[in-house]
Amino acid sequence: MDSRTALRTAEAEILQLKGHIVDVIDVARPRDLQGALELARIISKLSPLVGNLLEYTVAQYLNASHTWPSGCRWVRQDPDFPDIVLRGLPGRPTGVEIKTWFPLATEITARFRDSQTILKTNHTKVAMVCWVPEHIVAGRPQIVDVWVDDAMNVAKARDTHYHSPPDYVVMEPEDTTARTRNLQQTNCTGHRFQGSSREFARAQAFVDAWGKRAKVYRPDRGYQTQLRQLTGRFPYRLDTNFAKMDRIVLPSLEEFKARVLQTRCAGLTLEEWTKALAREDPEALSALVDPSPPAVVG
Repeated sequence: MDSRTALRTAEAEILQLKGHIVDVIDVARPRDLQGALELARIISKLSPLVGNLLEYTVAQYLNASHTWPSGCRWVRQDPDFPDIVLRGLPGRPTGVEIKTWFPLATEITARFRDSQTILKTNHTKVAMVCWVPEHIVAGRPQIVDVWVDDAMNVAKARDTHYHSPPDYVVMEPEDTTARTRNLQQTNCTGHRFQGSSREFARAQAFVDAWGKRAKVYRPDRGYQTQLRQLTGRFPYRLDTNFAKMDRIVLPSLEEFKARVLQTRCAGLTLEEWTKALAREDPEALSALVDPSPPAVVG
């Protein structure tokens, strides 16, 4: 088995996680309407914890769901990229970057910053795992749906969407291969123009002088040098919102988002639940209360 075959197999297995209950944490169902309301307000705070647990869970699931070549095993690595890797397989590094989405809270807040240059040296997939508790505000995490694509496709869509010099500039990381591992840079950065209209006109002329392909993003050193000259000559600010996956306009991811929001859970679509929880709808929340009588103490 080569790395490409291993990655295709892993993708197929991960897609089978749709509908699975992840038995890593269990939030007790509320006993009354007020309890449901309180949980509705704070349940999204579980997202970072569940996200990390899902990385480990997916690695364990892959090890149990398929017979990999002798000596090969999926392991979670933190904080390195990608989140899980297949250790023991010769050839290019093979792995999956796990992103999670809790659709009842906000847009997809996960970011993907890794550069096209870095991705050329390995075989990597990006998996978006959407989850909600079994009972919307309580229970164990349930995987609603899963989306998987090549990491390079995600990076290209991101760079194409954001990069539009001189207004917005995406830049590759500097070459830091000579540094120690903990100081090496692998992430792209986004920079937004913040000068005056007169300065913008000068910046536009500066970019136009590059020729017809001035706005086409390229990770090669020559083009990156031009971008650094641009951001060094004119005022730019670092964009901290750069690379949000909800905004890269990758068609397959957009279809996934729409499908998730129309998925029915506990009687309503997730889009309907989002609106009901936002307005603290007592009728919707009452359906989430545990109907069983409380345990008698004493």
